[in-house]
Amino acid sequence: MNELRRCGSQGLGIGTVLIALIGFLGMEGNAAEARLSLELVDHDSAKTIPGYFRVLDREGKPILFPDLDSRGVGLRQNHPARHWYAIQEKAVIKLPKSEVYLEAFSGINSELSRRKLDLRFFNRLSIRMPIRELLPLRQEGWHAGNTHLHLKGLKRDAADRYLRTVPTSDRLDILFVSYLERASDDHSYISNEYPRPELDALSNDVTRFGNGQEHRHNFAPWGEGYGHVMFLEVDELVKPVSLGKGLTGSGFDSPALKNGIERARAQGATIVWCHNGLGLEGVPNWLAGRIHAQNIFDGGSQGDYSDTFYKYLNIGLSVPFSTGTDWFIYDFSRVYAAVEGSPSVDSWLSGLQAGRSFITNGPLLHLQVEELSLGGRLNLDRGRAVSVVSRAVGRGNFGELELVRNGKVIKSVVAKAVGNRFEAIIESRLLIGEASWIAARVSGGGLGMEGNVIVPPSTPIRGTSQGVNEMGEALFAHTSPIYVDFKGKPRFDVLAAEELIAEMEVGRDQVLAKGLFQSIAERDQVLSLYQESIEALRERIAVHSSAGATKR
Repeated sequence: MNELRRCGSQGLGIGTVLIALIGFLGMEGNAAEARLSLELVDHDSAKTIPGYFRVLDREGKPILFPDLDSRGVGLRQNHPARHWYAIQEKAVIKLPKSEVYLEAFSGINSELSRRKLDLRFFNRLSIRMPIRELLPLRQEGWHAGNTHLHLKGLKRDAADRYLRTVPTSDRLDILFVSYLERASDDHSYISNEYPRPELDALSNDVTRFGNGQEHRHNFAPWGEGYGHVMFLEVDELVKPVSLGKGLTGSGFDSPALKNGIERARAQGATIVWCHNGLGLEGVPNWLAGRIHAQNIFDGGSQGDYSDTFYKYLNIGLSVPFSTGTDWFIYDFSRVYAAVEGSPSVDSWLSGLQAGRSFITNGPLLHLQVEELSLGGRLNLDRGRAVSVVSRAVGRGNFGELELVRNGKVIKSVVAKAVGNRFEAIIESRLLIGEASWIAARVSGGGLGMEGNVIVPPSTPIRGTSQGVNEMGEALFAHTSPIYVDFKGKPRFDVLAAEELIAEMEVGRDQVLAKGLFQSIAERDQVLSLYQESIEALRERIAVHSSAGATKR
C-alpha cells in the first residue's frame, strides 16, 4: 500500500492522488476481482478532467472492458484505439487481483501518466490520477479543431454517445460534423442526421460543434475526380451535394466544383480543400482565391507538403494549414487555431482563415519571426538578419524539429527527453535577402508514405515503430507560415508556377478523357476553369521573369 501511495503522489498531496480502500476478509476478501474507481485530475488544480485510460496485464497485454466507451468505435478490430477508454468524470471497472499497469492521458496536450498497481490484496481501490499539461495552449488562445468528420454504421443513440465522449476526452475544442452523399451507401451515414440545432445541443464546456458539407466529384466510385472540398458553417446544403456518376450512380460530370464553392462562399462558409493534392480542381480554385485553407492527412496520408502547400506558398499564395479525420476520429489529427477573445466556432474559423494555425497529431509547435506569430507578414526593404524562435513539445519522440524556408529544411534539432516529454528548440538569426516564407515542422512519418484511407476498416495504419502516437499513427506536425515580403512583394518561384501549370494541363486532359457531358458547351465550361487559370499564371510568370523573379 505504501508503494502504491508513493507512485501516485507526484505533484499532488498523497491523500488526493490515491486512496486505497481494503475490503473486509471473508467472502469479500476472497473475491476473484478488485473494483477500481478512477478519476483523472489536472496536476495543478486537482480538478476532474476528461481523458483516456487503458490497463495492461503484467505481460503488457491490454485488458478489455466491453461495457465502457472505447476510443476505437468504427475502426478495425485490432486498431490500437480500441484499448483506450474514454473517461468523463469517473469510471468504475473490475480488474483481476494481480499486478496491472494503469496508463492515462487527456488529449495530446498532456503527458502520459503511468502507475503500477498490485491488486492481489485489494477488493476496492479509488484513484485520482494526476495528468500534467504540456503547454498552456488554451490560456494563450490556441484551440484545437477537427475540420472533417463523418460517422457511419451507428444507431442514433450510439452516435450521440460517441459525439459526447470521444471529442471531449480528446480535448477537441471545435469539431465539424459534415454531410455527404454517395448513392446506395449514404443511408448508413448517421452524421447526416445532425442539423445545426442538434449540433448546438451537443456542445459542452469542452467541445463546441459546427456543421459542414463535403462537396465532391469522382469519375469512378473510389478514384480521382475534380476533388473533395469542405464547406464549414454553411447555412443551407449546396446541391447537388455530390457530382459525377461515380458518386451519384448516374448523371454527368458537370458542373465544376467551382460553382458549388461560390454558392457556399455566398453563404459565408469557410472553404477547406480536402485530402491534400487529391482532385484535379484544387489548383485552379486556389489560384482564383476561392479556398480558405488546405487539409492534409484528413483520412489518409496522400502525398506530402511539397505536393500542394509548398508550391502554393512559393508562388505567393497565403495557405493556412488544416486537417481532420474524415471517417471517425481514428487519429489525434487536429488543427490548432489562435482565437482572439472568447472562443466560438466563428472566431476559430477566423483564426484558421488568417493562417494563425498549426496541424498535428501529437507534437505541439511554436514559431516566431521577429515579433510575428503564425500567419504574420513582415516586409523587408533590404536584406538583413531576422530572429527566429521555434519550439516543439510532445508526449512521444517526434524525431527532429525542422525549420523550413521556401520548402527547404534549413535548420534542425534532435528532440530530447525531458522528464515525461520530448522537446526541441531552435533559436537563430536568418539572413534574408529575398521574398520568403518560414515555417516549422517535425520530421518523420507521414510524409510521402502510402495512403491510409480509413474505409474499409481493414486498411493498415501508418507507421509501425518509433515516432507513432497512442493510436499507432506516424507523428506529424507543421505550422502555417510566417511570410516575408521583399520590397513590398511576396515570393514568386517561376519553377513552382510552371509545375502548377503542368498539373492543370494534366487535369484538363483528364477531364477531356474521362468526363461525360450532355453537350460541348457544358464540357467547355468545365475546361475553361483550367484554361483561364493556366493563362493567368503564364502572365504572372512573364511579368515576374522580366522583373528578375526567383527561379530555383
